[in-house]
Amino acid sequence: MNNNFGGDWTSQKIEIVISYTQAYLTVMKNQPFKLIYFDGFAGSGEIEKKEAIIQGAALRILAIDEPKPFNLYYFVELEKKYADNLETLIKSRYPQRKFIVKSEDCNVKIKDMADYLRKPANKFTRVLAFIDPKGMQVKWESLEILKDLGIDMWILVPLGMGVTRLLKKDGNIDDTWVARLQIFLGISESEIRSYFYASDTLNLFGELEGGKRLNNTILKAAKLYRERLNTIFKYVSQPFVMRNSKNSPMYHFYLATNNTTAIKIANDVIKPKFK
Repeated sequence: MNNNFGGDWTSQKIEIVISYTQAYLTVMKNQPFKLIYFDGFAGSGEIEKKEAIIQGAALRILAIDEPKPFNLYYFVELEKKYADNLETLIKSRYPQRKFIVKSEDCNVKIKDMADYLRKPANKFTRVLAFIDPKGMQVKWESLEILKDLGIDMWILVPLGMGVTRLLKKDGNIDDTWVARLQIFLGISESEIRSYFYASDTLNLFGELEGGKRLNNTILKAAKLYRERLNTIFKYVSQPFVMRNSKNSPMYHFYLATNNTTAIKIANDVIKPKFK
């Protein structure tokens, strides 16, 4: 059973994560930490790409033996048939690994992870997380609870694919869309409007007209999200921008961390791949 999402984007982000993970494990090799790999949207383990089937990030990470493996692999996949398939593949291919597969909402398991890391008994635990949603499933409140924790987080953000599509040019945003934006960005409707739209003006008839959306919406959204991540983590990488066939940005891929070495590695990994 294969899941199908993202085309070349999938390979690009997986290669970034693998390159980073190799460097991360090299740095952590002689450190006294228990290392956990957390994948919030793990999929089925295999991805259908054109006429080929490639291994997803989960199986690629599990295959790493050198410089060292993780102590625990924690996979979350809401779609139960995908979660079951992933578990079957891991048991058959990597029986030596200690792993957990949960078919639950990633937001719930992020909170559980944060609760786990805050326990005094786990102060020597570090997490490398890969949060790879198809859309706007990750709630801002789920990320906020990661503040001050020992976690490096790669997160895929659908700014062109999601956020900017909800920001209507004329400012007439459906209430349900406003609510989605608030949950995703963690800011109020007035903050959203002041950031992305011109001020209301009076027309020739003295009627108040809503402000139009400002130019460079995706660039503004990318800047905003990076700044928002910086309220939780000390450092946020430059984004790796994933574009469609028309060269329009669809996704932005960031690393967020509290570690100076981690951010240097991330930017070094991303830099050759900038688009």
